[in-house]
Amino acid sequence: MSKQFNIQKLSVIPGVTVVYVPETITVHLGAPDEEAENVTVNFIDYIENVASSELYPTWPEDALRANIHAIVSIAMNRIFTEWYRSRGYNFDITSSTQYDQSFVYNRGIFENISQIVAEIFDQYIIREGRLEPLFAQYCDGRVSQCEGMYQWGTVDLAEQGYDPYEILQYYYGNDINLVKYSPVGNIETTYPGTPLKLGDTGDLVLLLQFTLNVISTNYPGIPKILPADGVFSPVMESAVKTFQKTFNLPSTGIVDKGTWYKIKNVYVAVRKLAELTSQGTLLQNIPIDITTNISEGEVVPYIQLVEYFLNVLSAYYATIPAVDINGILDESTRNSIIEFQKTMGLPATGIIDNQTLNTMYNSILGILVTLPPAAVSLPRLIFPGTPLKRGSEGPDVLLMQEYLAYISTAMTDITYVPYDLVDGVFGPITESAVITFQQKFGLNPNGIVDEETWNTIVDVYRNLRFGETRLLGQFPGENLGEAT
Repeated sequence: MSKQFNIQKLSVIPGVTVVYVPETITVHLGAPDEEAENVTVNFIDYIENVASSELYPTWPEDALRANIHAIVSIAMNRIFTEWYRSRGYNFDITSSTQYDQSFVYNRGIFENISQIVAEIFDQYIIREGRLEPLFAQYCDGRVSQCEGMYQWGTVDLAEQGYDPYEILQYYYGNDINLVKYSPVGNIETTYPGTPLKLGDTGDLVLLLQFTLNVISTNYPGIPKILPADGVFSPVMESAVKTFQKTFNLPSTGIVDKGTWYKIKNVYVAVRKLAELTSQGTLLQNIPIDITTNISEGEVVPYIQLVEYFLNVLSAYYATIPAVDINGILDESTRNSIIEFQKTMGLPATGIIDNQTLNTMYNSILGILVTLPPAAVSLPRLIFPGTPLKRGSEGPDVLLMQEYLAYISTAMTDITYVPYDLVDGVFGPITESAVITFQQKFGLNPNGIVDEETWNTIVDVYRNLRFGETRLLGQFPGENLGEAT
């Protein structure tokens, strides 16, 4: 299987092939050849959406479970067989019930269906002796008939006492098996197999503590777990319960399979910032008086920053689509601006006026100030033109603090900059971090960020964060002294 597709076959035991449940799935919002948008969503969210679109939450639970097994199997079959991608399409499945199953982008989700999906999203149907997930065809059984499962028929069977597996056998035959507990994503991030709970200890508990602490910066109702020491304490149990309540999971305080993967998915959404980059400009370079009319295709410097902003916001608002960071106010960028304006309750003009830009900047500032350094990816920004020193304030200081905060977590001889002090104010801790950085890299240790210091900070950050060039001492046997 190609690495670009979501499900992989990996031989982890000699002679045994495992099918992985994808972390995400790309849905075409229409029929295969119909011009429509493609959206990539978490696999669990996709299953919840389809189940809430196809099923009635008042149906018996055994009927719901049987139908959800079929929904999962169809989605996994489409990806496993590369049904659409092998035919030249750039998506995994469609939202057309004529070809696949119903998916309504951004629709509401039924709570009881969400809870069932969290438990069984990694269980699918196969034929005995076969590897690929079954394309478990189904229809409503009243308005339309098919050779697969009748959805309303599952209700009758459940009311007669059939369990989910028996319902599936009734429609698909006795030669089916139900595969359970399939790994998700890659093997390193797979659910450990047993729930984590109060009193447990170890590296997995520590990993969850770090993860929940990152998530809590965006969901402040979730309490911080301090100290993060690898012990599943009452504080951690409280954080898990709050997380579960926030995301409509059973509030048990136990990290079961559904909670494990929901934590992972939310964390990935926060860390999506790490995938964002741009060639770079500075906030102060944005003109105060912005023209309201920009010719289609015209390259405008500050548009690139706006596009970066839109991409960051797209990680937090499903309504705002990501765009190419090319400095051109093309149709896709205008559409993204319009969706931003709608989301923020602004006039949906598609024009970057002062109100739109100020609202966008304030939204971004709120994100960057609250996220820890590991969750933020900064582009290579040029020197602002004015040296920064103790007493300076503003976005340039904020960005410089972000750079240093990340660097100081990797290099212990540079004064540590806590992320909650990344506030755009050049104070004594920031000055100390600058001086120790300058000392380490052979610069004049005066605590002033001139062009040379700024560029060195950016170079070291990009090297540590992305490995753009190798640093001396990055590999064993050398001492880290300066950026190459």
